[in-house]
Amino acid sequence: MTDLAVKFVESISEIGADTWNALAGTDNPFLRYEFFAALEQTACTTRESGWQPNHILVSRSVPGLDPVVAIMPLFLKSNSWGEYVFDWSWANAYESHGLSYYPKFVTSVPFTPSYGKRLFTAPDCDQATEMEIVRLVLNAIEARADLLDASSWHVLFPDQEQSELLTEAGLLSRTACQFQWFNRGYNNFDEFLGSLSSRKRKNLRKERQKVEQAGVVFKRRNGCEIDAALWQEFYAFYQSTYQVRGMQGYLSLDFFVQLAETMPEQIMMICAEVADRPIAAALFFESSDTLFGRYWGAAADFQFLHFETCYYQGQEYAIDKGLRRFDSGAQGEHKIQRGFEPVLTYSNHWIANTEFRAAIASFLGEEDKHIANYREQAESLLPFRQS
Repeated sequence: MTDLAVKFVESISEIGADTWNALAGTDNPFLRYEFFAALEQTACTTRESGWQPNHILVSRSVPGLDPVVAIMPLFLKSNSWGEYVFDWSWANAYESHGLSYYPKFVTSVPFTPSYGKRLFTAPDCDQATEMEIVRLVLNAIEARADLLDASSWHVLFPDQEQSELLTEAGLLSRTACQFQWFNRGYNNFDEFLGSLSSRKRKNLRKERQKVEQAGVVFKRRNGCEIDAALWQEFYAFYQSTYQVRGMQGYLSLDFFVQLAETMPEQIMMICAEVADRPIAAALFFESSDTLFGRYWGAAADFQFLHFETCYYQGQEYAIDKGLRRFDSGAQGEHKIQRGFEPVLTYSNHWIANTEFRAAIASFLGEEDKHIANYREQAESLLPFRQS
């Protein structure tokens, strides 16, 4: 195609729900128009928060065809908060050499370390056309970076296929490791426990018993069942996880309430109660085959409450719903003994400064070796019985 044009838009509303969801789909809750729109409309992604929308719209002028051929989320960032692919050391290196690392461009789902597609193309685009679009987008971002004095472009948590496409286009590739749980056709939680070694199985049962003996009862509520009072309590729990570190949560109460209004069918909350009073809660999202654990907090400190609320309850829910995978977010080596397996995640990086690009490329080459070793060691610690 030679008739493609790239446009930067500063609000997702300029693209619109119909166009966005037609290309990105609605199965993955974090890629929906409603998710990005809620972030923007409740002031979570703004110039002031360091997440200024600069989304990309690729269009064509071919009679009889839809003019929109591709879209991609893009933000102009003035910090590195809420990304979960850490480049603070890169920013410090720039500063130590008298250079500015910010602003930078980031393609990601804000505050959400979950992998998926990052460039959404029309169904009639073949692989060659998709590569042409990637190169066209890269050229447009390079020109805009030069105009705005931006240091770089970072694509965070693309799926492996799109990461490879970006690497082929010339971006640097970076790997990291997360822990996810896979439902191997278990009929119930006890069947999952049966797949573990005897010692690990006993440990998990003891942890669950400790929470039960404390009088904690768990209740599931879908998006439509979460009333205003419960959202208020959940938000207080959510903020408490940041306040212990002297921080404020990235997201607003209005953001969660708007999601419950616009995509309630993909939201589920686990509430931990004592004497019918909520003491903790975890918010989950789901697609047709995956459960995503994201936000949690507690007003009381019970032993193993976090593991039960965020992991065991999620595993039980995934089994009950027949979901294939449970993505519980970033970090957490403590997840290994609970059956969460190490999986690779990817990011891609374009660096404008050629000297820093070479230095970062060298760093990433060494880092990849450490990540591979780390994953191998993590796999050796999995609690499953040896067949």
